[in-house]
Amino acid sequence: MEFAAFADRAADIEAEPADLETVSLVCDLFRDAGDDLPIVARFVQGRVFPAWDERKLDVGPNTVYAAIARAAGQNVTADDVEARLADVGEIGAVAASYDLGGQQGLAAFGAGGGEDLTVASLYDDFERLAATEGDGSQDTKLDLLFGLFNRSSPDEARYLARLVLSEMRIGVGEGAVRDAIAEAFDVPVSAVERAVQVTNDYGLVAETAREEGEDGLAEHTLTVGRPVQAMLAQAGTAADVLDSWAEAAVETKFDGARVQVHWDGETVSVFSRNMEDVTDALPEVVEFVESACDAPAILDGEVVAIDDSGDPLPFQQVLRRFRRKHDVAKAREDVTVELRAFDCLHADGEDLLDAPLRDRHDRLGTVLDANVADLTLTADAETVASVEEAALEAGHEGIMLKDPDSTYSPGKRGQQWLKRKPDVETLDCVVTGAEWGEGRRAELLGTFELSVRDADAGAFETIGKVATGITDEELAELTDLLEPHVQSQVGQTVTLSPAVVFEVGYEEIQASPTYSSGYALRFPRFVTVRDDKEPGTADSLERVERLAEEQ
Repeated sequence: MEFAAFADRAADIEAEPADLETVSLVCDLFRDAGDDLPIVARFVQGRVFPAWDERKLDVGPNTVYAAIARAAGQNVTADDVEARLADVGEIGAVAASYDLGGQQGLAAFGAGGGEDLTVASLYDDFERLAATEGDGSQDTKLDLLFGLFNRSSPDEARYLARLVLSEMRIGVGEGAVRDAIAEAFDVPVSAVERAVQVTNDYGLVAETAREEGEDGLAEHTLTVGRPVQAMLAQAGTAADVLDSWAEAAVETKFDGARVQVHWDGETVSVFSRNMEDVTDALPEVVEFVESACDAPAILDGEVVAIDDSGDPLPFQQVLRRFRRKHDVAKAREDVTVELRAFDCLHADGEDLLDAPLRDRHDRLGTVLDANVADLTLTADAETVASVEEAALEAGHEGIMLKDPDSTYSPGKRGQQWLKRKPDVETLDCVVTGAEWGEGRRAELLGTFELSVRDADAGAFETIGKVATGITDEELAELTDLLEPHVQSQVGQTVTLSPAVVFEVGYEEIQASPTYSSGYALRFPRFVTVRDDKEPGTADSLERVERLAEEQ
């Protein structure tokens, strides 16, 4: 498929306001994609590689501005592109506004000369971008992007810029892609959803649905070494569950970082909540699983930091280990971590996603001989309170309440798992803007704009700003973290690409016309950076609406 044809179809999808018609347009696109179907199924979501694939383009906004400027001509600078972005507000529209493609000589360097762009050739170049690292890598990436923009029409440039920055903005989320695959290739939605859960690859699932139908989708299983999305919890109370379930499974809620551990009998792989490979940063977890795991398995759990007495340390200490890429041995001396496993998705060749929680926990105990979280089954509120009190006294965060008969649904947040914490409610918000400080803080970002996901629109909607709860030292760290994601600046205010997630405490959620979400956080307070989360897993507008109703 020519990339120009893809861009035309993307423009039609973007212009369609109705959800059902959007699915129909995506369905038609999939039917016409030919051999490029797996790539198209990801591109339409703004994703280049499968969700389980840890490869990243690693291209920041400034590199994109520079590539657009070079392709636009000698009289255009990256600052000009950034200034236009401040006026237009969206990088795709900025790229489409320039008359690209006029540069000669080295113009096509690294991108295949003057040939038309195709979906397949663009994917090949994206693979080259992802593989480029080391000294001089940013210059090489700039050359590659320059060549791509120089060969692009305005519509191609629009969606090329968005793809590079993972900001497709055409209103196509995972649900629309799932439904479009089902409609395009006449397979049940449930079969598509199930296949996506175990493969984490919409491209593979789309191709399987087309070539092999429902039977082929059913053949997909979990693969040890390939991470899947974690099942998620929402806030709840003991009264909520004891009124609904015959009994509740109660376990400790650890103040750690969620991990998924894969052991194939020879190699241990550890993945973070957003499916990044963090194996090298956690050697003691690897060593523990090698010694304690009796069969190939996929385990769900938390990595917790502990002191010399084995007591838990705050979550921030765990993040010090997750952030470490160098000198891991020294970091290990400073902060000790341990795995606390609480679920088993696969054991000794058998997938367990459809097994009830109580059975999965039993299997967990058979494949792992230590550090398995206790599970208390009860229908008594006093027993729940007793388990919670013991967890808090031990220094943990609270408790989890789970339906003992619940299956494991990767990526789903439902009523089967509830988290109960005694402290203030928090939201995981995406940082989409900031303001430079004044006086001694003039070189630091000091006020941060917060947004939540609008899953239906595939966008982020503002919900407030936070400036309290942050030390000067933390401000310096946050400035270093966020500066690479600055898209534009007007005065002291900067716009940031959605890349960093803050956990923010608040007193109340109020209806407000000030922010695009329609809500505002009352007395927001910075808690921590959620390094273990990507913007796509931050809290949603739907959850904000539900929390506001429950107040």
